[in-house]
Amino acid sequence: MRFPQSVYLWLVASVYFISFLFIALGVSFLFRPERYDPWLKKILRCFFKVLRIPVIVEGSEQIDPTKSYLFMSNHVSLFDIPLLGGFVPGLVRGLEAQRQHRWPLYGWVMGRLGSIPIERENIHSSIKSMKKTENAINEGHSIIILPEGHRTLDGNLKPFKKLPFYLAKKIDKDLFPIGLSGLFTLKRKGSWHIQPTTIKLKIGTIISREKIDALSTRELRDYVRDKIKDLVEEP
Repeated sequence: MRFPQSVYLWLVASVYFISFLFIALGVSFLFRPERYDPWLKKILRCFFKVLRIPVIVEGSEQIDPTKSYLFMSNHVSLFDIPLLGGFVPGLVRGLEAQRQHRWPLYGWVMGRLGSIPIERENIHSSIKSMKKTENAINEGHSIIILPEGHRTLDGNLKPFKKLPFYLAKKIDKDLFPIGLSGLFTLKRKGSWHIQPTTIKLKIGTIISREKIDALSTRELRDYVRDKIKDLVEEP
């Protein structure tokens, strides 16, 4: 049953997500983000219902959707982006790999919506991307960063990059750690099989501006990594 189930889910997910991209592209030309973003979130949440993937969200009541924050999460699966986009409150955009912005349709739409590309292997390009991120968050957008840089291969947290934490210390925003669980079982890197299971998005306790200022960049990186690790319930 695993093979036909995966084929069916890939088909349904592809049709649904491509439809979402066209809808997002259209509304991005017609309305301001504050108007269309709540509707896009509802479509992304419905994405998981259509695939019959239960989603549990914890800790979202801490977030004031009228304020902007920096969010950092572990990176597990292709499903991370729609999950975070649909269930993290507020006007949220992501920092994504440059190569993803070269994908047909997806890259164009993400650029229209305000996602920021980053070329991790090029330090000068990365610094420019971080400057764009700083500008976006100061304009009222919350930003999600996946500081591992790549999806996990074994379900465990990979080492965190330092650059996101230079940004965290530079901007005047609080930080929320997020732990994603269940997604490694759902769809792991290197496998095309989709195994429906309950997934969880758990938002941890806010890390205040004062706490961020009190730590060095390295200490902040290790502190946030420990907080995210505590939120993850697998493997």
